[in-house]
Parts: sequence; structure tokens; C-alpha cells
Amino acid sequence: MGELTKVHSPAVSREAVKMNDLITNEQELRDYLGEPSINATSKVIPYIDEHVKAYIAKSPFLTMSTADENGICDASPRGDAPGFVQVQDEKHLLIPERPGNKRADSLMNILKNPGIGLLFMIPGLGETLRINGKARLVKDAEWLEKMAVQGKAPLLAIQVEVEECYIHCAKAFIRSGLWKPDSWLEKEDLPKPSKILHAHTKLPDTTPDSIQKRLEEGYRERLY
Repeated sequence: MGELTKVHSPAVSREAVKMNDLITNEQELRDYLGEPSINATSKVIPYIDEHVKAYIAKSPFLTMSTADENGICDASPRGDAPGFVQVQDEKHLLIPERPGNKRADSLMNILKNPGIGLLFMIPGLGETLRINGKARLVKDAEWLEKMAVQGKAPLLAIQVEVEECYIHCAKAFIRSGLWKPDSWLEKEDLPKPSKILHAHTKLPDTTPDSIQKRLEEGYRERLY
């Protein structure tokens, strides 16, 4: 039998594919997605009511989205005991800034662009709470002292002026099985953060094991 001839598909320009597949205006997007339901558009409120306040009081975790003056974005986790975010009144909430790696990406963004998006979660609940608004950094000693843990007040806080609050449906959590332990990876199959950090930082005189020990020390001694 003769040698098989390889057949090559014609090369397609990446730019050509991008232009053909790009959605470039709102009308085209709506043609694909359709219009939102009346429930989706009417659920947004511009203040913190008793339901939003109760959700925040039970939430131990949120993600915080910010962007700088050029629109370069960042998403950062925040977590503590349920109720760690304090509701000050119907338009303002306060997020403690605990010790971290001092990169301060979110904080630097807020100084340049106050727009902020928060996504609150409660373990076991698929519906999340979304809050959008404007943020600023505050260092009021009285406010900070009210958020002290283990006798240590936060370094500063992020005050958010609320513009939008609404519940987001559970479809992402249902699809992902995030709260279902039987869908979780075995511990030995999880990514190894110390190995990733070692590969990315390329710091001399470090090993994955030494980085792991440093991480564990920080988690144990410098949470607050």
C-alpha cells in the first residue's frame, strides 16, 4: 500500500475568524440572547433592604471586582466570619481590609476608579447576591475598631455606596456542582499552589516545600 498523503486544511487568518465571530453592538447581542424577562429587570433595587441585609449577615465570602482608570480589571476574594461586612445604612456597607500580601491591587484601583462590583456567597446556597456601586478607602478608627477580630482592627476599610442590589440565579452553581462534596476532586488531585508559586516566582533558594511552609505559617499566624 502506498504512503498516505497528508491533507492540510487551508490556513485561516485569526483576524478573519475574529471578525466573522465578533459581536460588535448591542442590537446584535440582543438578536442572539433575546430580551431579559420582566423578573430580571425588575429585581434590581438601589438600596439595602432587610432581605439584602440579612443575606450579607449570613455571608462569609465575597468576590470584589475593580478596574483602574484604563479599564484593566481585577477580581479579589474577601472572607471572614459571617457578617464580617457591616451594613451602615441603606446606602452604605463597610468591608474590612485584613493583612495580605500588600500588593493592594483592589485598593490601588479604587483610588483611580471608584466603580466596584461585589458578589456575596453563602455556602450551600446557589443564589448569590450582587451589589454594584462606588467605593472609597476609609481609616476611621471608630469604624475599624468595630470590625476587630482577636483584638486586631483591620488596617483600613472599603466603604461602598450602593447603587444596585439583586439576587443572581443558581444556574452556575447547579452546573458546576460547587457545593456538592461528591463532585470535588480528591485532595491529591488538587493543584499544588506551592508548586505553581515556585514555578512562577523563580526565586533563588526556594523549593515548593519551603514555599508551602511559608504559606502555612502565614495562614496560621497572620490572618489578622
